[in-house]
Amino acid sequence: MSGTLNKVMLIGHLGDEVKMHYFEGGNSIGRFPIATNETYTNKQTGEKVTNTDWHNVVVRNKAAEICEKYLSKGDKVYVEGRLKNRQWQGEDGNTRYTTEVHVQDFTFLSTKKESMANAQSRPQQETQAPKPVSQQPTQAKAVEDDDDLPF
Repeated sequence: MSGTLNKVMLIGHLGDEVKMHYFEGGNSIGRFPIATNETYTNKQTGEKVTNTDWHNVVVRNKAAEICEKYLSKGDKVYVEGRLKNRQWQGEDGNTRYTTEVHVQDFTFLSTKKESMANAQSRPQQETQAPKPVSQQPTQAKAVEDDDDLPF
């Protein structure tokens, strides 16, 4: 294969509000962090461990304005783009480096309010008696399960 590929796909929660920067000529950039989690059970202790990774996300122009308008801290979002490395001179004179995800496509998955409402309703559903499961799953049920995919 002679080509290369630089592609990132993330599903995570916003860690802060979208910060906008406007430039001459009408261009703009929106920046926000996204948190992704990895959860596993420690085999030795049996405890549940969650590791969080933070990703710096950059959105440009009209997409940035849409993100600023509709996204807020805690919202779940799918972003697709490419990794870019950037360096700059800090105020202290040291050279700083960062890796950013430059977004090419995005989908809003849920708001923080929806996520909290779902989390509150789950314990109530679990305490109710379980519904009997049919031995013969229907085709309609399989189609409904596919609707949960963000893409």
